[in-house]
Amino acid sequence: MSRIGEEPGASDDRAATDAAFTALLEDSAEDLYERAPCGYLSTLMDGTIARINTTLLDWLGLDRSSVVGRMRFTDLLTVGGKLYHETHFAPLLRMQGEVHGIALEMKTGGAGRLPVLVSSVIRHGSGGEALLIRTTVTDASDRRAYEIELLRRREEAERARTEAEQARVEAERARAQAEAALRQAETDRQRLAEALTALQRSLVPSSLPTVPGLEAAVYYHTASPDRLGGDFYDLFPVGGGRWAFFLGDVCGKGPEAASLTSLTRYTLRAAALHDPEPAAALATLNAVLHEHYAAAGDPRYCTAVFGLLEPAGDDGRVEVRVASGGHPPSLVLRADGSTGFLPTPGGLLVGILPEAPFTTARTVLDPGDTLLLYTDGLTEARTGPTRESLFGDDALLAFAADRAPAGAHAVIDALTALLKGFGDGLDDDTALLALGVPATRPSTDPSTNP
Repeated sequence: MSRIGEEPGASDDRAATDAAFTALLEDSAEDLYERAPCGYLSTLMDGTIARINTTLLDWLGLDRSSVVGRMRFTDLLTVGGKLYHETHFAPLLRMQGEVHGIALEMKTGGAGRLPVLVSSVIRHGSGGEALLIRTTVTDASDRRAYEIELLRRREEAERARTEAEQARVEAERARAQAEAALRQAETDRQRLAEALTALQRSLVPSSLPTVPGLEAAVYYHTASPDRLGGDFYDLFPVGGGRWAFFLGDVCGKGPEAASLTSLTRYTLRAAALHDPEPAAALATLNAVLHEHYAAAGDPRYCTAVFGLLEPAGDDGRVEVRVASGGHPPSLVLRADGSTGFLPTPGGLLVGILPEAPFTTARTVLDPGDTLLLYTDGLTEARTGPTRESLFGDDALLAFAADRAPAGAHAVIDALTALLKGFGDGLDDDTALLALGVPATRPSTDPSTNP
C-alpha cells in the first residue's frame, strides 16, 4: 500500500533504494576500502553516486559531500569519456552485467585529465532485480607515461644515429662536425640505456618485504641491457596475516613488453586486494588483458603463477595455494631431502581467451621446506659445448635434489651461480623467487633482491 501523498510505485522504488544502500553497508573493511590503491565507487542504476572511496576523491580533487547523492558517474568523466560511456560502456554493462579494464579519462581539479581503467559489475538482489553498480578505477597514467617516455627516447636515438650517418658521409668536408655528431649519438645512447635501466627497475620491486616466519629471496637476470625485460614478480600482504605472491613472463621484449608488464603487475595487485584467491586473481588478469589487447585486435598474453601464503598453525607451518596460467610448475624442496614439482593443471596462457579456467593447487610448507618459482629462461638455457641442448626440467629437479634441504637464500645463491655458469647460453630474461619456512627461528634481516 502506498503512503498518503505518494505516487504509486514510490514505495517499491524506496524499497529498491533501501536495498541498494543496505548492500553498500555489507563491507566491513572500511579502511581497506577507503585507502585502497585503486578507486572504488558504487552507484544506483541511474548512475547516481551512492558511495566513493577516499582514494578516488583524492585523485579527482573532489569533496565527498559534493559528490555522494549529487553527481552521477558520467559527471566524473571528460567529454570524450562521457561519449564512450553512453555508446559503448553502459550498453555493454547492461547486456553482460559486468565489464572489465575499459580505458576512460576522468576530470581532475584544474581542468586536468586522469587516464584510468574502469571495471564495473551490476549487483542484483535476491529476486534478481538490479540494485546497484560497483565500479573499480585504476590509475593508468604511469603506463601511459612509460610509453611516451620510451617513444621520446627512441626518437632521440634515431635522430642521433641519422646525424651520425650524415656526418660520416661528409667526413672529409666536415670532419669536426661528424665527430661532434658521433659524440652526441653516444651521449644519447647512454641516456637511453639509463632510461631503460630506470624503467626496468620500476617494473619489479626494489626489494622484497620481510614476511614474519618466512624467508624470501629473489634473483633477476636481464638478457640484454639495451632492451626491457618481460619477467616480473612481487610479494605483498593482503590482510589477515596472509601474503600474496606472483611471478611470470610477458610476451615480447622492449617498450610493448614493459607496458604489458606494468598493466599485469598493477592488475594482479588490485585483484588480490579484491579477492586474493589465486584462481580468481588470474581470472581477473585474463579478463583485463583480453579486453585491453585481444578485443582491440592486438592480442598479447603472459604466463603467470599466483599464490597465497597463510599460517597453518602455531608450529610455523605455512599453507600455500597456487594457480598457474601457462607457467612452469613450482618446485618444492622438503626438509627431509625430497624434491618435487607442485603440479597446477589446467592453466592456459593468460589473455588469449575471453574466459580461461584456472585450478588452485595446495601444499603445506613445514619448517625447513622451500618453494621455488622460476621463469622459463632457466629451463631453456642452452648448455653443452655446442649450446644446442636445453637445461630442462629434469636437470633442474636433479640440481635441486642434490641441494635439498636448503633455505630460500641458499637455493637462490646456488641457482645464481648456475645461471652465471651458462655464459652466453643464457639468452632470455630469468626471474627466480624462493619462499621458505626456516628450520630454525628466522633472523630479522630483510629479504634480498640481487
